[in-house]
Amino acid sequence: MTVGLAAPDGAGIDLDGIDLSDREFWLQPPAVRHAVFDALRRERPFAFYAEPELPWLEAGRGYYAVTRYADVDAISSRPAVFCSGSGAVSIIDMPPDINEFFGSMISMDDPRHAKIRRIVAKTFTPRMLERLVDSVQQIADDVADGARRKAEAGDGTIDVVADLAAPIPLRVVCDMMGIPDEDRAMVLQKSTIILSGGDPELVESLEDFAAAMLEAGGALSDLMNRLAAERLADPRDDLTTALVRSEVGGEQLTHQEIASFFILLLVAGNETTRNAISQGVLALSEHPEQRDRWAADPELTRTAVEEIVRWTSPIGWMRRTATQDGEVNGHRFAAGDKFLLFYGAANRDPEVFREPQVLDLARDPNPQIGFGAHGPHFCLGAHLARREIAVTFRTIFDRLPDLTVSGEPSRLRSSFVNGLKRLPARLGER
Repeated sequence: MTVGLAAPDGAGIDLDGIDLSDREFWLQPPAVRHAVFDALRRERPFAFYAEPELPWLEAGRGYYAVTRYADVDAISSRPAVFCSGSGAVSIIDMPPDINEFFGSMISMDDPRHAKIRRIVAKTFTPRMLERLVDSVQQIADDVADGARRKAEAGDGTIDVVADLAAPIPLRVVCDMMGIPDEDRAMVLQKSTIILSGGDPELVESLEDFAAAMLEAGGALSDLMNRLAAERLADPRDDLTTALVRSEVGGEQLTHQEIASFFILLLVAGNETTRNAISQGVLALSEHPEQRDRWAADPELTRTAVEEIVRWTSPIGWMRRTATQDGEVNGHRFAAGDKFLLFYGAANRDPEVFREPQVLDLARDPNPQIGFGAHGPHFCLGAHLARREIAVTFRTIFDRLPDLTVSGEPSRLRSSFVNGLKRLPARLGER
């Protein structure tokens, strides 16, 4: 799909020719996609689309694309009316066991969601979080030094994704869970498949995608089941031990629930941070004045991190399903209607953000919803993700000040993850 623009704000776009279910749309440059979102917010804030066709599942009746900030916030804030349990991370209805396995608690509703979240939240103690925050700097230093060694041993080039953005959050999550070193390459490979969106470079065909996802999920589940059993017999100072031993009101997580939560961590705590970092590096290369501003002023970090998350919006959408007939901000809906909450679109809404298409690292206030909107599903790990992003960029400024993006990014063909597969860069020429 190619979209021709008549104006930067999307004026003149033929919205009848736009299909957000077409994966080719998501390979368009961000400026093109956001011009379409501008037009949708203005002209069709609840645009309706047919569901994507997948070879192994029957498509449903379609979904509404929610692109205005106020609508995303209103739907997120009413979980009893707009539920997650029918599926939060898939447009097409998945079998209930598959839906819960890959979605964990973000594809649950209360009271079960509240139970799982309470147990998980209990393990995120101030002591554990403080230890993790302290370890992020050591990991970032080590990864940055490794990237420098690779560049110096070769032709001066690195891949921002593979050499910086991917290993930092992966190591944080794996350290947190106590994943053995020998299993970490597998964890990265399998999580990449799960979030590939069927990208043909990562999965041979859509026909193979379901099998590849199930195999990847099974491998991660087997790993966590093994570790959970080991931690029951031999407790350690890690999150897996805390999860298998923690209880609230006499209830504990099953090994399967722990495995599903681990897959959620890989999505929310690994892939999203990875893409915020890689997309952030790209954004700063395209706005060098902002990069220089942040590099020269560490005090800018708090607002800069929020703006990077707003600008990149690493997770494209979450789904909600109406449990009853009703109305939201003038839009009538029926029980069973599906809504995709497009966070990247809402994060550029001019009703909320002044000059939303301008990258401003000093933007304040900045009510970005890259970690989810108001409601019970706001990201539990937002504090840690902010810390990882902050530390990574300060480490790049300090240890890799000569990093220069040297080629075009390779974008993931996915609507769900705003991801980069590769971002070529050089060291030594800045």
